[in-house]
Amino acid sequence: MDLLFDDLPEVDADSCAQKGTSASAETAEGEQPEAGEPRPFAGVPQPLREALEVRGFESLSAVQRAALEVAGRGLDLQISSQTGSGKTVALGLVMADFLVADAAEDGEWERPAGPQALVIVPTRELANQVAEELGWLFAKLSRTQVLPVTGGTPVFRDRQALARTPRILVGTPGRLLDHVSSGNLDLSAVRELILDEADQMLDMGFREELDGILEATSTERRTHLVSATFPPAIVRLAERYQRNPHAIEGTRLGDANNDIEHVGYLVEGRQRYNLLVNLLLDSQGERTLIFVERRAEAVEVADRLADDGFAALPLSGELAQSQRERTLAAFRSGQADVLVATDVAARGLDVPDVARVIHSSPPIDSQVYTHRSGRTGRAGKAGRSILFAPPNRRRRANRLVAEAGIDLTWERPPTADEIRARSRQREDAKLAERLDQALEGGVDAEQVARATKLLEERSAAEVVAALLVQLEPKQRAQPRDIAHGEREFHARRREGRDDRGPSRGSYGDRQSLRNNFGGRESYGRDRDHGGGRGSRGPRSMDRDAVRFFINWGRNQGANPSRLLAAICRRGEVAGEHIGAIAIHPNATTFDVHSEVAERFERLAGRRDQRDPQTFIRRDRGPVRS
Repeated sequence: MDLLFDDLPEVDADSCAQKGTSASAETAEGEQPEAGEPRPFAGVPQPLREALEVRGFESLSAVQRAALEVAGRGLDLQISSQTGSGKTVALGLVMADFLVADAAEDGEWERPAGPQALVIVPTRELANQVAEELGWLFAKLSRTQVLPVTGGTPVFRDRQALARTPRILVGTPGRLLDHVSSGNLDLSAVRELILDEADQMLDMGFREELDGILEATSTERRTHLVSATFPPAIVRLAERYQRNPHAIEGTRLGDANNDIEHVGYLVEGRQRYNLLVNLLLDSQGERTLIFVERRAEAVEVADRLADDGFAALPLSGELAQSQRERTLAAFRSGQADVLVATDVAARGLDVPDVARVIHSSPPIDSQVYTHRSGRTGRAGKAGRSILFAPPNRRRRANRLVAEAGIDLTWERPPTADEIRARSRQREDAKLAERLDQALEGGVDAEQVARATKLLEERSAAEVVAALLVQLEPKQRAQPRDIAHGEREFHARRREGRDDRGPSRGSYGDRQSLRNNFGGRESYGRDRDHGGGRGSRGPRSMDRDAVRFFINWGRNQGANPSRLLAAICRRGEVAGEHIGAIAIHPNATTFDVHSEVAERFERLAGRRDQRDPQTFIRRDRGPVRS
């Protein structure tokens, strides 16, 4: 298993921005335009202007103004804009001309053979988000329907929807090409084609799908590329499919992070989980997005955090679409305030009010860092991006953020005493506020009499202390001391010592998560103590067993009897061949006797027709990235 830590879309966050802020407005905040000054939405077609005003916009962002200025000039565009800069509305302004003109025509209208505007995006969530946003933007235009088409949904429903011939189609590359190849989708009428998050689509390996889709469209179309960055691969794509493109720079690399504070902590691999716990305790209730490198890490870390009392959920590409949507809904609603995700799973993720992003290890390059960080500090709100790096990678981390044009401040990891002190200050402040509110409401004579009697029998300090104990939050995790900082690390190197053991080079080395995150067994448990809640205890075979992993845990309704039945059925083994089973929130580990482990792995690894979303594989440590 690859380890390290590895829809109702919220459209307003990406649209940006302008609600309650006028950072990019024509006039200063709170001022009204004087006579002769341009209005905030001057030049925006009336139906779209009304939609923006109803939505609560007060101005256009930089990328939206730039798109509006060239919207009617028939140009192919290259739009460089970061996540959260308002690019979806900018795309709507680009394609608005012919849509508004057609909607204004009287009489009969000949419906085209297929969509006239096509937006291609890398992920399902982004497709739904873009379709939702364009839907409200064009809601007042007749003959203008917006439809998302993505994987993870029944194909027959797509066919029914495509038969209605929507004017605007938003989809992911794989599903779009499937419909083109099967004849369900005719792209000959496309006049505006947009590749949104083009750099990410190429990173995800969609080059062949994009070529197939674009070859099915008319050469008379306009082709627009939207990308946070324009690396050589994007430039080559532009040269192949665009005609004399015009560049629009909504935000330069790093500009979208102006509202983000960037902080770094030097921490060795085995101490990262302790630091993570301290940071989460220091920000109780604030929405946090943790990035890990591999899919299985997302489950591992989320489970361990959940076991320590945090409302944490994993998000990875292995989740079924329905489960993925439930996870995102819980994160948006606040039922879960910690989301542990991989880069691929988080692409297209648009959740408002993410207070902080935590990079569990330095990303591979500055572009990835910028994309990750852009999930916080949205819509003019402040955010925090926190980077974990081992002491021997400080220079590499400095180069990475410098390439992103970002000023990062290295701080000493907070100690357990500091976390306790700050937590106590917050609790005391909340208590004082509650007392003030209660006293303002008044207390009756009976309550005063009861209080007086209590104070006659006990000291006031004892009574208040006992009440404070009752009010303290029920949090299982306690602040932790972070050992082996940068000074200790370099001291050991000077002395020729390296006591890091199995976690050496922990960011991506072939060691288990238990070594990288504090020396515990899988999912942060000590096997000698019986594993997780609802576990079968260790049996005598454990020394002669192979550990396996199944993506089925308590949150999915797993219990020992159901798991044992499924494991034996999938692997065609008897119950006596199964050892310890440790059930965790979103996954389970279990032991199989080594004599049957090889055959079990082969049989259990097959796709199960009864439950195709559940997989079983050998529990492995992380591979080098």
